[in-house]
Amino acid sequence: MQRKNYILRASNSKKQRKGFAMIMAIGFLIIMSSILALTLSLTTKTAKNTTDLYIYEQAVLLSKSAAEYALLRIAQANPCTIDNLNFTQDSIYDINIDILYIYSNPSPCTNLGEPARNYFQITTPELNGSVLMDISVIVEDENITSEKISYFRRSIQKL
Repeated sequence: MQRKNYILRASNSKKQRKGFAMIMAIGFLIIMSSILALTLSLTTKTAKNTTDLYIYEQAVLLSKSAAEYALLRIAQANPCTIDNLNFTQDSIYDINIDILYIYSNPSPCTNLGEPARNYFQITTPELNGSVLMDISVIVEDENITSEKISYFRRSIQKL
């Protein structure tokens, strides 16, 4: 009779091992699913950050190009006639340029008959014939970015 009890005990310990293995398997699945969820979350954040960084860098480059474009338009027009330029690039970037002319007295801006609003008088000859440009580039397209991306640049250029 003692042998039968021994055999029964051995079979009970095997059942306990099978139950423990199932608990270990469930724990392993929970740990692996947590790691995969974290990986997926980091991947989507990285893709969004990459897109936002690309759009921001494009805005910086467009602001430099917009300054050159504004200087070209100023050179083609009469003195002090252009005070604001607005345009859109690739239907994504809204670019706005506010222009303030810097001259010493007498200036070409006062020859227009009325005092110009976009004219600033200085006394130093080094800054005579300059232009102050405030350039803003804004991206508000919801299909590209989830939040508004804007870049502002102030530049002083010689005419």
